Amino acid sequence: MTDPRIADSFARQRMMTSLQASLVMAEAGRCVIRAPILPAFGQQHGAAHAGVAFALGDSAAGYAALTLLPEGEEVMTAEMKINLLSPAMGDALEAVGEVLRAGRRLTVVRAEVVALQAGARKTVALLQGTMIGVA
Repeated sequence: MTDPRIADSFARQRMMTSLQASLVMAEAGRCVIRAPILPAFGQQHGAAHAGVAFALGDSAAGYAALTLLPEGEEVMTAEMKINLLSPAMGDALEAVGEVLRAGRRLTVVRAEVVALQAGARKTVALLQGTMIGVA
């Protein structure tokens, strides 16, 4: 199930369009985004660049936060930390974002980014950060 407001916002994300990412699901406090690992966004060792993992995780976490905000409000990242655990090798990356704690203006979020290859899933990055609600 995907909140139509989130789907509309996601459709306007040029970065996600460049990564050929798709919004898999967005519901209260949770969001899943998936993108193929494209050669154009690879690094010299054959893995997806860490920037791809960060972009997907940040967006998934941000949309998870947005699902809990009232109509007419938006979110922006105030800060985000990433731990890179393994090279992002595979066919695609999937980011699962979730809200840890929602406040009036600040929402603490996290995301896990996994590489998908032949049915196997391997965690490649963990993100944690803070989103701020903006009118």
